[in-house]
Amino acid sequence: MRNETFEILFVDDDSDFAAGCVRWFQKNGHRVTHTSSGQDGIGQCEKRDFEIAVLDWNLPGLSGLELVQRMRDINPETEIIVLTGEGTIENAVESMRRGVFDFLSKPFPMAELERRCLGALERRKLRKENAQLREVIDRTNRHTAKMIGECETMRKVFRLIDRVAPTDNPVLIQGESGTGKELVAQAIHQGSTRAKYPMVTVNCAALPEQLVESELFGHEKGSFTGATAAKPGLFEVADNSTLFIDEIGEMPLALQPKLLRVLEDGSMRRVGSEKERRVDVRIVAATNRNLKQEVEEGRFREDLYYRINVLILDLPPLRERGNDVGLLIDYFLAEGYELAEDARSALESYDWPGNIRQLINTIKRAQILSDDVITMDDLPDEFEPPPNDSDSSSPEGSLIALQRQHIAEVLEREKGNKSAAARILGVERRKLHRMMKQHGIAE
Repeated sequence: MRNETFEILFVDDDSDFAAGCVRWFQKNGHRVTHTSSGQDGIGQCEKRDFEIAVLDWNLPGLSGLELVQRMRDINPETEIIVLTGEGTIENAVESMRRGVFDFLSKPFPMAELERRCLGALERRKLRKENAQLREVIDRTNRHTAKMIGECETMRKVFRLIDRVAPTDNPVLIQGESGTGKELVAQAIHQGSTRAKYPMVTVNCAALPEQLVESELFGHEKGSFTGATAAKPGLFEVADNSTLFIDEIGEMPLALQPKLLRVLEDGSMRRVGSEKERRVDVRIVAATNRNLKQEVEEGRFREDLYYRINVLILDLPPLRERGNDVGLLIDYFLAEGYELAEDARSALESYDWPGNIRQLINTIKRAQILSDDVITMDDLPDEFEPPPNDSDSSSPEGSLIALQRQHIAEVLEREKGNKSAAARILGVERRKLHRMMKQHGIAE
């Protein structure tokens, strides 16, 4: 800690004492400013951002309390240490109430004052890091909770979120993979009284069965092979907040009674511990399985099912959301990119078995392959319309038949070399591949 340096302001009208302080701190590499009155000290604070201010409690003009309050109004991040020759309990208590870091009675060794300054510096750093973390969490949550949708089904989902979010009731979100279940959980958390804490997430399907218990409830040192230290579980991490359990239908049957107990009275034990702990956690769960059917087939406890489904929120698949597909395309399309009309039509009419996750990945892929305008050539093969079966006797049919014949002849002449055939036909290799598929020409 001795190598830590900081910028410090001394406000003290005892010139001999202040001179000694300035010499000591400058000798140890700190940047020191000294004033002899509270008003001058305030003037210095208005000019510079001091990390630490050391103030005499009994100054002419401004009282110690007034000076502390004015300095905290100017810069709440400055840590303050108060000095006095009258070390009364009343002064100490009142200064601490105003946010002062420490209180020191004269006389004292300079090394002790420096040690306390270093402690104040550490608290300042922690406060700053916590503020940054809260901001990161807030920004992240604001971003992830952005939900797009205007169809009636999604309007119903939004209304339910608004109703259930302020409560502490468990919520079960059901829907196919990729429909945005975690996004809904974030929206519920952000609308709750627990939003000042980060939501904690666990995916039961992503963990080996033997690790799910340790991840959720924590473990003690030596409780199993590899447990070299005690570790809190996610229930403890999420205390006073929301725990989002994704794919809860994958939770091992043997572990479900332990989850039920936490839901009922907030009590839990770490793996390898007899000590009972209590947590205050709201559960939001999600599944792409039919949990009622899982209960009937003995893979999910009936009592746990009824405990978590106080309110069930069903998310519709993308194929049932109508014009929302177009809204989502425009939302995820990066600035500077456009969609050709046939590409947009293909995206909007597609069935989307992978739902919104598939839509996002498709758009990202197309942006990588395209220049500024995304065309059919930039989309995966499954977006190509089926072969045109127009009657070859019609003019359109004749043209299609001629095109098919020409492509086949060029490929035959080039002995199936698609790169060479594409150059002769004046198209890219990817375009030739699509044309072959459209006309039913074998590889």
